[in-house]
Amino acid sequence: MLHTFASFFRSKEIRNKILFTLAMLLIYRIGSAIPVPGVDAGKLSAQIADNSILSMMNLLGGGAFERMSVFALGVGPYITASIIIQLLSMDVIPALTELSKSGQTGRTKIDKITRYFGVVLAFVQAFSMVYGFDRQYAILESTTVSSYLYTATILCAGTQFLIWIGDRISMKGIGNGISIIIFAGIVSNIPAQFAQVFNIQVSGSSQGAVFGGVLQFVLYCILYLAIIVGVVIMQLAVRKIPIQYTSSSNTRGNDITYLPFKINSASVIPVIFANSIMMAPQIILSFINTNAYNKVSNFLSLQRPVGLIIYAVLTFLFTFFYTDLQVDAEKVAENLSKSGAYIPGIRPGSETVTYLHKVIHRITVLGATALTIIAVLPYIVPMFTSLPSSIAIGGTGIIIVVGVAMETVSQLKGQLTQKQYHGFLK
Repeated sequence: MLHTFASFFRSKEIRNKILFTLAMLLIYRIGSAIPVPGVDAGKLSAQIADNSILSMMNLLGGGAFERMSVFALGVGPYITASIIIQLLSMDVIPALTELSKSGQTGRTKIDKITRYFGVVLAFVQAFSMVYGFDRQYAILESTTVSSYLYTATILCAGTQFLIWIGDRISMKGIGNGISIIIFAGIVSNIPAQFAQVFNIQVSGSSQGAVFGGVLQFVLYCILYLAIIVGVVIMQLAVRKIPIQYTSSSNTRGNDITYLPFKINSASVIPVIFANSIMMAPQIILSFINTNAYNKVSNFLSLQRPVGLIIYAVLTFLFTFFYTDLQVDAEKVAENLSKSGAYIPGIRPGSETVTYLHKVIHRITVLGATALTIIAVLPYIVPMFTSLPSSIAIGGTGIIIVVGVAMETVSQLKGQLTQKQYHGFLK
């Protein structure tokens, strides 16, 4: 691993990309510390630890949400817009479906539509969030409509600036700009999280219980690493289906390869879906009825058994839903037929589609179960330990961090290999 990172820095081109990315992330972290004028962030920060939904938003924003900084919304509205447009492109809106099949030109137009839609979502989310929080916690110094619009505009502009930073990282940096920003926000909180756990387990213990506190802290670190290893295994685990090619100009006769299917093709999207579904009624009720909002918020709280069960069921079901959107068995079977390939023992056509559906659904059971366990772990651990939910083990953050890190290292390796082959050919 050290040899791999050393090889990255020996390449001048890749080294410059890494340094440029770090410079962009420095700007992001500076902006995360700049508060929005006219907002009392202290009143909001006191509520985050007791609200699981707000804790999730704060996690994905790298702590910018509890400080109510100009980057408090993060890139969440853009991600939501991307998911919605992607779903609508699945034969829901014919115009978007046509664009999705139009190659690079169509993808460029869809990306532009996504960005415009992201601006609308960012402003709506910012305005509703500011209005709701001000009614609940009185976070604004002035409660006029112009104050709401002013604060919402700043938050919306912060989101668009973050998307611009992500684009620069994708174009001139190491790639995956939006994912890198989310990754940086989560990673920036990890040192403070471990320091807080140490203070709770060790510094807060009595003199005679210090040894026990140290032991608990060590066990916490070991369990944290074990979960990271488990997430890595889940990300890499695939089901290989043997594919046999008939003789052609491109392959040898009876050549056998494998068609890999990941057990977690949906990645972390089902968790985001589940959070959005549970957050939607709370946002709506915050405008209508404060008492109803408090009752629904308590009922859907992830720190209560009922809310946690609903969250787990939604995550499990959405994993199947999004996997079906991502992996089209009929298209895979069609591509196999066009390339002169077939699955040994399975007839081409409808039998291949049925077989692929069966395999995908079976492996998705494993992926959905693993994803659900990791997603609910941060809320189960505080029920049996003294740790607050904001620093508990596992959760969406680890899945995102591990996934982005693995994908980024893989891309850098590919760029390094391509450069080496290019130099060799010269």
